[in-house]
Amino acid sequence: MQPVISITPSGRIVCTPDIHTQDDAILSIAFDNSIAAELLDAFRASTASGLLQLAGIDSKVPLPLSFVFWRNWVQRFLKAISQLDDERFAVLEKAAKSGKSASKSTSGGANIAPPDELALAVLVADAPPMRGLEFLTNELLRTLWTELLAGFLQRAHDTEGGCRGVLLKLNPDAHLLGRVTFHLAENKRDPDKPFAFLATYAHRLSAKSQVQHLPLGEALRQSAAERDQAKLTELLVPVRAAASRSEVVSEMLTSRAIFQPQAWSVSQAYRFLNDVTVMEEAGLSVRVPDWWKSRRVMRPQVQVRIGDQRGSAVGLDSLLDFSANLAVDGTPLTDVERKQLLAATDGLTLLRGKWVEVDQQKLKQALAQWNELQQEHADGISFLEGMRLLAGTQLQSSESVDDETRQWSSVTSGAWLAEILRQIRDPHGIVGCDPGIGLQATLRPYQADGVRWLWFMTQLGLGACLADDMGLGKTIQVIDLILQLKEADQRTSAIKHRRASSGAGVAPFLLIVPASLIGNWKQELDRFAPQLKVFLAHRSECDAATLEKVAKKPTTELARFDVVVTTYTLIRRATWPTHVHWRMVVLDEAQAIKNAGSAQSKSVRKLKSSGRIALTGTPVENQLGDLWSLFDFCVPGLLGSVKQFRDFLKQMTKQQDSGGVSALRKLVRPYILRRMKTDPNIVPDLPDKTEVKVACGLSKKQAVLYEQLVADVAKQLKQADGIKRRGLVLSMLMRLKQLCNHPDQFLDQRAFDPAESGKFQSLRSVCEAICERQEKVLVFTQFQSMCEPLSEFLAAEFRKPGLVLHGGVAVAKRQGLVKQFQERDDVPFFIISVKAGGTGLNLTAASHVIHFDRWWNPAVENQATDRAYRIGQKRNVLVHKFVCKGTLEERIDQMICEKQELAENVLGEGSETLLTEMSDSELLKFVALDVSRATLDE
Repeated sequence: MQPVISITPSGRIVCTPDIHTQDDAILSIAFDNSIAAELLDAFRASTASGLLQLAGIDSKVPLPLSFVFWRNWVQRFLKAISQLDDERFAVLEKAAKSGKSASKSTSGGANIAPPDELALAVLVADAPPMRGLEFLTNELLRTLWTELLAGFLQRAHDTEGGCRGVLLKLNPDAHLLGRVTFHLAENKRDPDKPFAFLATYAHRLSAKSQVQHLPLGEALRQSAAERDQAKLTELLVPVRAAASRSEVVSEMLTSRAIFQPQAWSVSQAYRFLNDVTVMEEAGLSVRVPDWWKSRRVMRPQVQVRIGDQRGSAVGLDSLLDFSANLAVDGTPLTDVERKQLLAATDGLTLLRGKWVEVDQQKLKQALAQWNELQQEHADGISFLEGMRLLAGTQLQSSESVDDETRQWSSVTSGAWLAEILRQIRDPHGIVGCDPGIGLQATLRPYQADGVRWLWFMTQLGLGACLADDMGLGKTIQVIDLILQLKEADQRTSAIKHRRASSGAGVAPFLLIVPASLIGNWKQELDRFAPQLKVFLAHRSECDAATLEKVAKKPTTELARFDVVVTTYTLIRRATWPTHVHWRMVVLDEAQAIKNAGSAQSKSVRKLKSSGRIALTGTPVENQLGDLWSLFDFCVPGLLGSVKQFRDFLKQMTKQQDSGGVSALRKLVRPYILRRMKTDPNIVPDLPDKTEVKVACGLSKKQAVLYEQLVADVAKQLKQADGIKRRGLVLSMLMRLKQLCNHPDQFLDQRAFDPAESGKFQSLRSVCEAICERQEKVLVFTQFQSMCEPLSEFLAAEFRKPGLVLHGGVAVAKRQGLVKQFQERDDVPFFIISVKAGGTGLNLTAASHVIHFDRWWNPAVENQATDRAYRIGQKRNVLVHKFVCKGTLEERIDQMICEKQELAENVLGEGSETLLTEMSDSELLKFVALDVSRATLDE
């Protein structure tokens, strides 16, 4: 059993058994079955219960990085409790005993403040991949902190020993804050011993209920006077615990200097400061200067600057200048300051009026290592090497910088590179690109920014990954980019993109898409850019002879086209695409190449082009194991070799350190543009409802049965007329619709193998992205008999059950189903028969609507869609209408689109239908199967 931890869109942390089928195998760590079972049970109770259970797992037990992140978060919370003073801890104990909620317990000092905004932002930025990572925010972490406090108090209420008992149960080695406090303060009047130390203890409360601190020596005298050694022994418990791990404390305790005020030299103070964490873990309260407590103490660093000057080229071909100098707080050192620091031996030195931490040996080592790298790259470093150094990833030995060196170094971008990266982050101000010119549509503001970003990345010679949410219009952004680049090529004659063999013309753009999206791209290109000459290299759109001519002379045959659209299957099987140097290669649904070792992925990466773009609707950073293949296409070499990348991930997992994840995310982020439908800057630009057609194929079994049915009806039509003929036609239409759904519905069988239905395969594809985003979907079907097969299929895809509503469901139960769908995070889908749930239900929790089969009446379909798209809906609703291409379904859909006024007449309830009035020859031509268009690619 392998639990997976996720963040839901509503902000809950959930733990489920193997909820996601694509977890990174490289990053996974097998759970002990008993630990897994206990975690799953605890999270079922509540988020706080699950997180507290996670905190109790020994830190020596290796866990997946997502679990390590949350364990560290809860342990941070528990540490905050353990370091409460007596007064505040007593208030917490009182709140736990009374059973008050966390909100009530915040009065009287029991509130425990969460980390500050900066600390929370760092946690969010460094979080490892997990499902729902995009929902992790500062606000969510603050909310979880409050929930943890409530859960902790409840557990303390139910546990013998209260708060203290819970803390010791979760961490038997934990030490609660004792009454002893160590103080270290600056004493600027004594340059030789500029620090003062004093140990105190909490004696009693003053009249104002404030703790009074007395010198620890007073406790020694009081113990001797009262002859009560037990009190002193109890008081010194945390001191002895600290002494077992800290030489500084051990020496003071042995010499009894701990009972006296001390004047300390710089080196003595530095030794003490380095052991502060050990002392706090032992239960001591430690008060030190703010510059150390907040870890804002300055360090001299080897300041490495990359890309101050514009290189002779841009993008992947550029060489970046590289320099390394000593600096403090970003300001280079003078020669005098440099000598002072390199001669410092006390750990701290006073520079420019501030204390600076210095480790002479480590600083010299860091300077030597960077100087060596600088000498090795005297002519500059490559763009990719520079980006890896900036991110802090070490994928190649030539760029290896050990951890000690990194702690005493800072790598920053120089002036020129910083400006490039700024424009990548903020494409709105990019000049030289005029989105929408020539496009037969108006781009939304965020789409225009997307075009600018893609254009800028292309001008830099860099690949790009456009990872916008489904429904935000990735297709139209790419089409406009093509128009922009075509116009730019024409202005500059595009010399470097001319075909060497023909000597004329600019190489076409190559779009590689799933076979089911060929028709969609054709429609969008025709609609938005009719001036582009498009060749559809697929058997459903051109004959075999044409494809054969292209295969023999691809450069010549494609010379007159601007855009070539083909499928991953053709790229895998054919060799001619590798003989063309394409203007640009664009991958739609780029997750199709995530398996680096697959023939499909290898074939795509062999293509030659002057630009590369990957389109995907899934959050690519959440699946680190899939990143290499995607980026080896977009930006070859950025992530090193596949072996180097996997070794990097394995080492990161072995060390239980998510710092490598943060560095990797920083490395790939400039090449990814992802906008979500929930982004505040996007929402105002979105339509309330977006409709898309999903072109589905037929399996071989469906195609054979379809042709057989049409042939049988053709024979029967010769002997039928009047009402009998009309009934025969309507029956055929209904059975063809059933057959397009699944052959087992047509045959009245119960197996419903998904592989035998093109619609089931399309449903899997659409729901994969919905599942990844943890969104909810309504699936409408005309047939009650399809509800259960669809429910079983989707339950397997989402790894959790959904709901079903059809005519057989009692009316009294329906509102209960609606309530579950609206309120529960773990109900991802709702299968509804149109007649039973097409009206009267409020299902605004759904952001997707799928019409699995079509009613062929827009009014009825719109009523069903409006279950999600109505008052109270705060999301953009994406409507997916399934249509089997090359079949009756496609032709009726075209008829409805072309002649909207006929919609009510096409199979409208209780009315004569247009199809029954056709002649036999017209009808048979209308329903005939176009095999080349209809059948699925193998």
